[in-house]
Amino acid sequence: MFSDSIEIETEAMGTYVPSSANNRSGRRGNNDGNYAAFQQGDFPMSSGAGLFGSAEAAGAIPIGAATSAGLFGTPGANVAAAAAAATAGAGAGAGASSAAAAAAATSTTNGIPDIVAKFLIFFQRTLAENKNVNEITSVYDGGFAQTTERYYKNAPWPSADLIAPLVDNDTFFLILYKELYYRHIYARLTPTLEQRLESYENYCDLFDFILNRDQPVDIELPNQWLWDMIDEFIYQFQSFCQLRARADTKTPEELAFFEANPQVWDVHSVLIILHSLAEKSNINQQLELQRVGGPNAEGLAAVAGEFGSRGLYRQLGFFALIGLCRLHCQLGDYYQALKVLDSLDFGRRGMHFKVPACQITAYYYVGFAYFMLRRYQDVVRTLSSILLLMLRTRLGNFGPSHQVDMSSKKNEQMYALLGMAVAFNPQRLDETLQATLREKLGEKYQKLQKGDEATFEELFKAACPKFIAPVVSDTPSNPLALQQRLFLAEMKQQILLPAIRSYLKLYTTMPIAKLASFLDVDTDTCRTQLLSYKHKMRSVVWSQGPPLSGEFHSTSDIDFYLNKDMIHIADTKVARRYGSVFIKLISNSRTPNDKLASA
Repeated sequence: MFSDSIEIETEAMGTYVPSSANNRSGRRGNNDGNYAAFQQGDFPMSSGAGLFGSAEAAGAIPIGAATSAGLFGTPGANVAAAAAAATAGAGAGAGASSAAAAAAATSTTNGIPDIVAKFLIFFQRTLAENKNVNEITSVYDGGFAQTTERYYKNAPWPSADLIAPLVDNDTFFLILYKELYYRHIYARLTPTLEQRLESYENYCDLFDFILNRDQPVDIELPNQWLWDMIDEFIYQFQSFCQLRARADTKTPEELAFFEANPQVWDVHSVLIILHSLAEKSNINQQLELQRVGGPNAEGLAAVAGEFGSRGLYRQLGFFALIGLCRLHCQLGDYYQALKVLDSLDFGRRGMHFKVPACQITAYYYVGFAYFMLRRYQDVVRTLSSILLLMLRTRLGNFGPSHQVDMSSKKNEQMYALLGMAVAFNPQRLDETLQATLREKLGEKYQKLQKGDEATFEELFKAACPKFIAPVVSDTPSNPLALQQRLFLAEMKQQILLPAIRSYLKLYTTMPIAKLASFLDVDTDTCRTQLLSYKHKMRSVVWSQGPPLSGEFHSTSDIDFYLNKDMIHIADTKVARRYGSVFIKLISNSRTPNDKLASA
């Protein structure tokens, strides 16, 4: 069903060659000249009129040494510092330059370290003037993360109002900066209710800026950044819903906030934004055209339209589809989770391969939706594909630490899902994957085969996503308990099926009473379980096309029918013909041997 190609295409940067997490140059190439120069202090922070309209505003005078109070305030100390630095530089040579560099690294302006202020100016200029996505990626994926670790590891970045004068009040940059600002707060700190509200309003401003336009936004952002936007947008919605659902721990202030702001992180607004991104880019039409015919460039451009032809809109639209799949899974609507991916063809390399985190997320939620729809053969096929890819290429073992942590968690969840799916519907796995599965689950693997209810419940809790309640209720809601109850009800209907299968494989005919004695149940219960086996082992199996498509097949390796009180069993699995394999190998070896003999 899913491609297990080894090469991973990343962020329009060519083909990814697996390397260590710290070896960023292994996948970036040599396109980071400007950022490398900035790191070494060689990047000119001034270019005449440049971005800000004047040499002074552009940074010809070092940050913190502006001659007017308009940009940084308190001009006296800054002018004195600039004069002192100039005098020291003229009289002391290289030693004074080193001292000045050390002082610049620790000096601040309005509470912002000068090196941070310079980085923000460089960041804004890179976005405004540089069309090289690799350069923007270096600043976003490298520079911002490194600056965070050095200056704001456990503290918030400066507010947007504080940095606005530095970036010439660039509206779009400030919106993007606030997205990173609030994302950092969610990751490293505990957001307040006001910050949750402000982050929601900023996402509304961001998507409004992108969507409600007559012409596309003239900027390209890295695929990783665009995916992080969608991923964080849904995560913050999930976090707000979980907070709002805990009615028993709410303070009076929180209750008053939720009552006064019912529109904040409303499920309808979140769904509307994600669907609008998909519709604006015509991504479904583009994917459908690629899936059915592989069109030429002119045909694809005509379908994509003015907005969909831009990488920013095309990628946001695609990531919105993956986000919708995730969101519907968290809401418990598994049919709709797969339905929104109708235009995707997972049987071939697609846009989900461009960002490893997106690829892992897509396969996990598709696999979980299949699992809850009782399509266990499709679960095994889906999860086997991505887990083998992760084993062979170390997919997800590189990049920012939060991405590595996410990939590691999803990896554990997918193995738990795979173990339960194989217990429900036994089938052959790749030897490497089978060994890894046994190693990951340990003794739980054997307990699953025996139908241990407690083990199924434990693994389901570990493997399921964070379910959310989309509506406000007067009584505390627990969506996890609801989904778990549905799963356990299904599991109890199948708890005897592995044992039935193991006994049936030993016989060609068997009295129902004999099987009932083996199972330690009465004959009526045994007959009911046999009919349940026939029902549960027949399900829709995907072959090609949309994820929801497929045909009904028996997924069991044995078949049987009842004739009064007798069970007649037939092994439906075709025995492997080992003789033909050996004959083929002998034939292949003859040609080299004949050549050696004739020589």
